Amino acid sequence: MSIGIWQIAIVVILVVLLFGRGKISSLMGDVAKGIKSFKKGMATDITDEPEPKNVSDNNQDSKDKE
Repeated sequence: MSIGIWQIAIVVILVVLLFGRGKISSLMGDVAKGIKSFKKGMATDITDEPEPKNVSDNNQDSKDKE
């Protein structure tokens, strides 16, 4: 048994009646913001971050001074 257009229409009407148009549109806006931020995070290059400092080099310099 396949889902027909009438079953889909009834489900959509029930969802709109239960939640209201305003709540559904704000939810879709939040989903879109999440997708955009995810894509932006994936697009940034990992090599943009500065290389971490070597802590052992700093410790040797301070030992030499004493």
